[in-house]
Amino acid sequence: MKIVVTGASGFVGRNLVPFLIRPEVELLLVGRDPEQLSRMFPGQQTCGYAELGTYAKAWDQLLHLAVVNTNSDAVAEEFERVNVDLLMDVAATAQRIGIKRFVNVSSVHALDSAHQHPYAVTKRQAVSRLAALADIEIVTVYLPMVHGEAWAGRLEWLNRLPKVLARPIFGLAAAFRPTVDVRRLADFVLSTPHPRPFPPGEIDNGILTELVLSDGQMQNPWYAAIKRTADLAVALGILLVFWWALLVVWATIRVTSSGPGLFAQTRIGRDGREFTSYKFRTMKMGTPQAGTHEISASAVTPLGRFLRRTKLDELPQIVNILRNDMSLIGPRPCLPGQTDLIEARRRLGVLEVKPGISGLAQVNGIDMSTPWRLASWDAHYIAMRSLALDARIALLTVMGRGQGDKVKT
Repeated sequence: MKIVVTGASGFVGRNLVPFLIRPEVELLLVGRDPEQLSRMFPGQQTCGYAELGTYAKAWDQLLHLAVVNTNSDAVAEEFERVNVDLLMDVAATAQRIGIKRFVNVSSVHALDSAHQHPYAVTKRQAVSRLAALADIEIVTVYLPMVHGEAWAGRLEWLNRLPKVLARPIFGLAAAFRPTVDVRRLADFVLSTPHPRPFPPGEIDNGILTELVLSDGQMQNPWYAAIKRTADLAVALGILLVFWWALLVVWATIRVTSSGPGLFAQTRIGRDGREFTSYKFRTMKMGTPQAGTHEISASAVTPLGRFLRRTKLDELPQIVNILRNDMSLIGPRPCLPGQTDLIEARRRLGVLEVKPGISGLAQVNGIDMSTPWRLASWDAHYIAMRSLALDARIALLTVMGRGQGDKVKT
């Protein structure tokens, strides 16, 4: 595999390149100071941007790391010159000389349209302009806080501690903020075809041109322990303090409409396993078992409309939390018959985590009527999840966002 890397002298490049140096890989490091790159990475090919077209004709991949970052005190014009103009010049050269894949590395800050720092603004501009290029595969990779054998930014002080102390402290910090090990980026670059990614937004039939790479909290015991403790604390608190309110709601349902107060339904949980989900009944007896978006609004009882609007119908799912079937925050569990959604979630790794009572997709108004769109938002949550994001979703839910799937009008 022949790989071009620009901007290898930065923090990400310094930590990444050693993992790309392999017998089966030919590297070309491109930068403004090729001699500096030669000193940093002895034995590797280097050149300036002007020579790129000469040395890398028909190479396999170009990884673009060159950037003016958020910690720079550069003026706005410098951000635009490097993050947009230089990127487009390099991409155009890659297209002209027949490089097969152009990988544009960005930060998750750029995914937030409300983030108006010159870095985020210019990185979004670059992605928009890259879309106009043809005859070359272009992928934008969004990275959260990057770490390797060393730490940078706000966690740079960890480098002064013994590893036996620094690593668990970092794990605790990572529970509150998404991170990515630079080796994940190396594995992604070296994989052919690219491994399954986490999309940052919406996808169309599984074809991805943008993705988030992250550690995903899968192996973080701090995140798992704190999240489970919070789940149990909330569930037990509701059960012990508001048990009387649960009885009142149950009795009111029984009095105002025929049928049981509770509604038990089979749902798909972690690893695709089925479990029984409990909710207060909000629909008339005889309503078919189907996705809510497929049910007529006339099937919802008058009290059910209130319960769904306030999300009080979800309260019995504290039983599912206590049984470890669900979490407070996570992808909403679907029905066994929603095969398109199940397949989309399986392909994007969504089924690897516990479902939740509320989730990122729900507070953004995405329901099960658009399976691939919902699955992509669920996957984005998995890539970006942290205790801070979970708390934000919970707060938005309490404030009235994410009122569940909409019924048919």
